[in-house]
Amino acid sequence: MKPVWRVGDVRAAEAALMAGLPAGTLMKRAAAGLARRCALLLADRGGVYGARVLLLVGTGDNGGDALYAGAQLARRGAAVSALLLSPGRAHGDGLAALRAAGGRLVDGPPAVVDVVLDGIVGIGGTGGLREAAERLAAELPGLRGRDGARAAVVAVDVPSGVAVDTGHVPPAASGRPTAIRADVTVAFGALKPALVVGPAAALAGEVELVDIGLGPSLRGSPALRVTEWSDVVGWWPELGPAAEKYSRGVVGVATGSATYPGAAVLSVGGALAGPTGMVRYAGSARDEVLHHHPSVIATGRVADAGRVQAWVCGSGLGTGEDAAAELRAVLAAPVPVVLDADALTLLVDGSMADRLRRRDAPIVVTPHDREFARLCGELPGADRPAAALRLAAWMNAVVLLKGDRTIIATPDGRAYVNPTGTAALATGGTGDVLAGLLGSLLAAGLAPERAAAAAAYLHGLAGREAARGGPVTASDVAAALRPVLARLS
Repeated sequence: MKPVWRVGDVRAAEAALMAGLPAGTLMKRAAAGLARRCALLLADRGGVYGARVLLLVGTGDNGGDALYAGAQLARRGAAVSALLLSPGRAHGDGLAALRAAGGRLVDGPPAVVDVVLDGIVGIGGTGGLREAAERLAAELPGLRGRDGARAAVVAVDVPSGVAVDTGHVPPAASGRPTAIRADVTVAFGALKPALVVGPAAALAGEVELVDIGLGPSLRGSPALRVTEWSDVVGWWPELGPAAEKYSRGVVGVATGSATYPGAAVLSVGGALAGPTGMVRYAGSARDEVLHHHPSVIATGRVADAGRVQAWVCGSGLGTGEDAAAELRAVLAAPVPVVLDADALTLLVDGSMADRLRRRDAPIVVTPHDREFARLCGELPGADRPAAALRLAAWMNAVVLLKGDRTIIATPDGRAYVNPTGTAALATGGTGDVLAGLLGSLLAAGLAPERAAAAAAYLHGLAGREAARGGPVTASDVAAALRPVLARLS
């Protein structure tokens, strides 16, 4: 998993590292990586020589990184212009380096620009963009290069205008949330939260991490960890020659109803795609489930289902007394459970609190924002990881907070972010598929946070796969899980 670090941790690591290095070393390392990435972009647009490069330079070290990178590009033959947002406070040595390399200062964007370096605000910035920066952000999409294509925007460490530790985009001078939208962000030494969570993550574009030697100086626990394909492959249960359906795990699914049979079909479909050897369905949609999934063992009630290694409960279950009785039966089972949708609504009044407290087996809850608000009394807000961690500690459960960048939080304070989310999954029933897959992973023996992280990751890939064929339905996502999971072997 890739670690993601808060600003304070990065600053402390920089200070520790700089204490043993000549002045300016870290900035020059960062600038070298930044210039290299810009050169690669320009190679696809006619080359570095003769390219038009615009530096947007704010105060402090972020602007200095841009100036030093611009100097390197100028020495390779690029025509580099620097627009200083605060001319009297620009980085002096970086400015001198740019001028010595042939760069020039401008008062506004040139007519032709191939690449823009956003060095307005770095990780030390707070608040939204000031008026001049907001005006530039609005102008960038209109800039065109030598080939007539839109100018590529490269953010220096983070896109300007984002809240680095949360991924929130605060209001700019106009009162509207505004930040620079980058095609590429070159991050120095460590990933920051704004590059992987919240609205800011969508503004970062492709993120490239440049090693400046910071790693050994980073101390403590990362703010987040980003799930990677190699993690999912490493966690996935292996099938040995002695494997059979019971040893692979049995997952119980208590979802759906006569009113919402589709929820049962979809959640069972997600469970069948997973690694377990058998699915037991319990509920009033059993005829519909068996019609679509004849391999399932179906009964009418949780009490009649037989032994399972994990339960999935809630999707389309309803919120009446019959549904509450099924939820109580699931919570009484000494196995991990996934609580989704209607099961979360049934928890809101507190009537299940004693049953939750008495449980020793893990619980994973999968709220979207509105369900989170029903459980907590407020929406997650600007800092989604912190909100998910609060709910996890309060419920003593692993929380999978669904969204474009789904957050997984544990009761002991660890948080993970899923990088594979897609807007294609914002359609009814896809959460049912996710819950079923998650339950299958729990039944196969994965730790709850790993099961949640792997399920979110694979579910996101399935959403992307399904979207290749056009508009996506939940059934498309369930079907796409199979080719995605086939890659694991």
